[in-house]
Amino acid sequence: MTDSTDGWQSFLDRWSQEWADAQDPNTPAGGAREGDEKARRAGWLGFPPASEERIQALEERLGHRLPPSYRTFLTVSDGWRHAGGFVWLLAGTEHARWHEDAAGLSEYFPGELDEDPTYEDELLAGMWQRALQLDVESDAVYVLLDPGDVDAAGEWAVNCWAPWHGDPPRRYASFRVFMEAMYREFHQLETSRFERAGAVFVNATTRALDASVEAAELDALGGRYERASAALAEAIAYGRPRATGLRDQIRRLLGETYMVDFQGLTSDPWYVREVLPVLAAEHVRHGRDDWSWSHHLVGVPEEMHAAAGDILRQVGEDTFRYTTEGSFGRAVEEAREQARWGDTDAAWRTLRAALPEWRPIGPDHLAPVGLCADSLLGPLLTPERGRELLATPRAGQRGDARPPTPDLDPPGLAWLADGVPGNVLAPYRFVLMEATEPHELPGRIGADDTTALHTPATLRDARTRLRDNQNVPPWQDEALTAVGRAGPGWSFAFEPRPSARFSEQRFISPGNAASANTRAVTVWSEPSDGHRPGVFHLSVAQNGEEQYGFTVRGDAIGRRGPIPAALDPDHLFSQPEQHDMERLHDKERRLRDEERLGERRALQSLATEFDARLPRFALLHGRLHTFRTRSWSRPPVEGERYATIRISPQRP
Repeated sequence: MTDSTDGWQSFLDRWSQEWADAQDPNTPAGGAREGDEKARRAGWLGFPPASEERIQALEERLGHRLPPSYRTFLTVSDGWRHAGGFVWLLAGTEHARWHEDAAGLSEYFPGELDEDPTYEDELLAGMWQRALQLDVESDAVYVLLDPGDVDAAGEWAVNCWAPWHGDPPRRYASFRVFMEAMYREFHQLETSRFERAGAVFVNATTRALDASVEAAELDALGGRYERASAALAEAIAYGRPRATGLRDQIRRLLGETYMVDFQGLTSDPWYVREVLPVLAAEHVRHGRDDWSWSHHLVGVPEEMHAAAGDILRQVGEDTFRYTTEGSFGRAVEEAREQARWGDTDAAWRTLRAALPEWRPIGPDHLAPVGLCADSLLGPLLTPERGRELLATPRAGQRGDARPPTPDLDPPGLAWLADGVPGNVLAPYRFVLMEATEPHELPGRIGADDTTALHTPATLRDARTRLRDNQNVPPWQDEALTAVGRAGPGWSFAFEPRPSARFSEQRFISPGNAASANTRAVTVWSEPSDGHRPGVFHLSVAQNGEEQYGFTVRGDAIGRRGPIPAALDPDHLFSQPEQHDMERLHDKERRLRDEERLGERRALQSLATEFDARLPRFALLHGRLHTFRTRSWSRPPVEGERYATIRISPQRP
């Protein structure tokens, strides 16, 4: 709508006629007010236009020239009935008046200003005193035009507040923007009222909006999700059915979870199994109570309630599996197998390649949003990948797909030396096993013969569930390791932040005995904590015996066996060369990188020597199988002394 007289006239005519058509002449609404019946018959919610003389008289009374959109509105209608659902009469030239903080609301919004208030708070603090009040009759709604909040076009902002808002006033950039919002509110309320009566609110506007929803569905399936989302957002503002359920699928895949409830889809048997697990995953993630979960079940078919409880349990236990049919369903299973061994980039590529073959389960299904709840595949769906999924044409639609998102895992092992302090995986230790599948690792380095892999979980959850006992002797130093594939022909067992500290005297590599008929690489890294020098240990075993290894502690290097030139610690842990120093930008980073540059070189050479890698994304954000290894430290021998110190909290 434009701010011209013609623009206002056509807008207000449409609003008035739609309002009149929605009224039942035989059953006046319970809230009908004086003049409503006359307005219904005339098809006009307004009043006669205000003359220029009346407008100028108002401006003289106020001592201000009115903002353009309100001034032009008055030339079409000198006031307005039913501005939305809660303002029954809006002021024209006769009733507009200064508010002068008549309600005392400045005490609450923004209240007492602090020493460094925001610009918005400063505006709001003075608004109540200086604003022009436009509400004449309302359900305790205040509509205030603020001459202190003016844009480049001379428009005054409108602030609207009601007790049930529960927050500061809602700001609209101009009177025109406010009236357009009230028109949308009228549509929302009428749509809801008609639905409760078992009827449908229909007019030219609703038909055009519903057509835009249909077009948005095809746009979304064709990969044009931005355009689809914008059209659906407009339809939602008018309260159109289907629009929220469709747009929530787009929002969730973009990583937006606030107020996502898939409106209407949880009550439909076709879609409830697709969207309810997604709501369950969000419920579990935030640790919400039973009441909030029961809120999600409102409208869920009765026969689904038992299944809903099972879904919530599976999501809480990290065992929920997303399933679907056809070739995309087969790709989901393949991707899950890749993800559970840490190859999340390959898993995503598998899903991405199969996306064009995905098919919706019904007309209100835009994308495989249920993937978000899958215990293994859900973490893969970063917002960037969600955009890639949405931009990929699906369900037989055509369109131009966007370039693939980059892989998330860096190659090799050197990334383990990055980001300290702040690397949540440091210190760390791991074993690489050649020609061994991940599920075979418990049999080679497990704590006992019965050790089996635990259900995939984040490393944090795995530790919490198993409740590590820190009060154990050093020779019972069993690692809770995550397992997966470490590149062609290799598997890994990785433990971040081990509770034990490395001791050359007591260390026993778990890889030695496990290397029968194969090779095993064992690494233990402890960055300096500022009080102790850092430690980096590397050893390689084959056929049950250590072949070579070294331990670096500060400046001291201990060597064992014939170390290959590529892994020579004298070279790897030498002082940084000039070109290494030039890339260090600030003093703090320089000190940090100098300390771990040798470790980075060693990890880089190790990855090259054995063609091995570790999956950063899976270790930091994914879910992997875990198990207990045998101890990494030997028990004391005869005559060897040790002391154990336990600190217990003092009782009051």
